[in-house]
Order: sequence, then C-alpha cells, then structure tokens
Amino acid sequence: MNTLIGLVIISIGSMGQSSSYVPINKIKDWSWENFWLVQGVFAWLVFPLLGAFLANSFSELINIYTSNSSAALQSIGYGVLWGIGGLTFGLSMRYLGIALGQSVSLGTCAAFGTLIPAILAGDDLFSPKGLILLLAVAVTLVGIAVVGYAGSLRSQQMSEEDRKKAIKDFALKKGLLIALLAGVMSACFNLGLTAGIPIKEFSIAAGASELFAQNPVTLLVTMGGFLTNFVYCVYMNRKNKTSGEIFRSSRPVLVNNLLFCALAGLLWYSQFFGLGMGQSFFEPESVMMAFSWSILMALNVIFSNVWGVILKEWSGAGKRAISFLVIGMMILIFSLVIPNLF
Repeated sequence: MNTLIGLVIISIGSMGQSSSYVPINKIKDWSWENFWLVQGVFAWLVFPLLGAFLANSFSELINIYTSNSSAALQSIGYGVLWGIGGLTFGLSMRYLGIALGQSVSLGTCAAFGTLIPAILAGDDLFSPKGLILLLAVAVTLVGIAVVGYAGSLRSQQMSEEDRKKAIKDFALKKGLLIALLAGVMSACFNLGLTAGIPIKEFSIAAGASELFAQNPVTLLVTMGGFLTNFVYCVYMNRKNKTSGEIFRSSRPVLVNNLLFCALAGLLWYSQFFGLGMGQSFFEPESVMMAFSWSILMALNVIFSNVWGVILKEWSGAGKRAISFLVIGMMILIFSLVIPNLF
C-alpha cells in the first residue's frame, strides 16, 4: 500500500512538470532568455526554498549545510552539470527532432540517473536485486524508444514544409552526441540528490518530517542549475541586446508574464517535490527506491504525450503512430510495477 501511495505522489508531481510548458505559451513579448530566466527564478530558487522551509527553519538549514559542507558543495556541483543538460536538451531536439531527441536524451537520463548512483553506492548489479533493477531500467528504455518511434512515424505524416521547419538543422552524428551529453548531464540531478543524502539525514535529525526531508537537498541542486542557466541567459541578453526588455514591459504584460512564469515554475518544481515525498513511502534499500528516478522519467514521458494528445499534436498522425504511442506508454506503465513483481 505504501508503494502505491508513493507512486501516486510521484505521478502527481510528474503530471505537474509535464503541464509546466502550458503556461509558458501564455507569456507575451519576452525573448526566450528573459522568460526562461524569470521562470527559472521561481522553479529553481523560490519554490525550492519554500519547499526547504517545510523541512527546516532558516537557522536549521544554515546549520545543516555548514555541518555537511562537502555534501552541499557536491550537490551544487552536480546541479551545475544538470543545468548544462537542460540547455543541451533543447539542442538535441534541434538536430534530431523532438521524437528522436527526447528518446535518446530521456533514455540516457533514466539509465545513467538510476544506475550510476547504484554503482557509486556499491550495489552489485548482478545480484537478484541488481538484476531486477537492470530489467526495470531496460523495459523503461524500450518504452521510451517505442514512444520515440511513434513520434518519428508522426513526423512522416507532416508535410515537407512542416518537416523542414521541425528539423531544419538535422544532423545525426552531432545530434546523437549532444543528446547523449544532455542525457548524462541531466542525470546529474539524481547524482546531486544522492550526494546530498547526509544532508537529508541531518535534516531528519533536526526534526524534519521524512515527507519533506529531501527538499533541502533539492534546493542545492536547483541552485547549481540556476547558476548555469543564469550565466547562459545573461550571455544571450548581451548577444541579442535584450537585457532591458523586462523593465520596458507594460504593466499588464509584466503582471501577466510574472504570473505565468510563477505558475510554470511551481508546476516544474512539483516533480521533485513529489519525488521526495513519494520516496519516503519506499523502503530505503529497496529496488523501488533505486528505481524511483527512472519512474519519474517514465512518467514524464507518459504525461508529456498525454498533453500532446490533449493539445491535438497527434492529430493526423495516423493509426500506426497512435498504436505505437499506446504500446510505448503501456510498456512504460508496466516498467513501474516490475520491482514489485519479484
């Protein structure tokens, strides 16, 4: 029962993340680098900080971080690397298209984000527990690949003009290298959470509920990611001469954009807020706990495509593409229960 509750909580968070790009479409008159940075302030600083306060007070957080400075710096460092993954994720879709780019990036992120922490923890991947974990990850990768194939079938139904717009800079070798880099770097988020386990334990010792004890660690990782994105967005501001764009906005546009950036940031953060809460219902050394990162990635793929269906992005894709989409999503759903079948 606890496992089911954990899965439901992670699912709700994932559904929020997959919905975070909807309010972004409501942002007006701002260049990419400005709305991306503003929503990042909410997603990577404001809401993670509020989440950390649910676990511990400000003075307690300072004491926790200073008492575990090495773990804190590692979490921030992995966050910086994760920020690189977020930026290169967009490039992977530019060179490979959404279907192939997402499949390679998310598949790599799911695999590396799950297996590397297990290896670093000294787990034997050829033990019964390790083999179950490998099987679950493999099934997740198959599901993501099938969904990606469905996306490629959908693109085949597009007109030549639309296809060129979608993948006008198609470059297979370059795209694959960037997608692999994006996946590995994005997996660093989970490495940051793993590095911050001493902080989580210290947070609980300081009185935090296990439901919220991971939030102080999440804050450190997102802070690192914010640093990477801040540097890049400032660079783009200077390159495109858009640094004063926000302050030149009319009051209605400014209020509108701030509200939708805040909503996007809240929805995005909900995936990791939900991940931390959901993990508290899993046994600490269980396969389910080790597999939880892949669970989040699988759910992100599922809910992202659910939104695609709702927004009619799959209209005219053809029965074959829809069939593979459904099969891929069923495989991903099946992967979520594999750890509980043995």
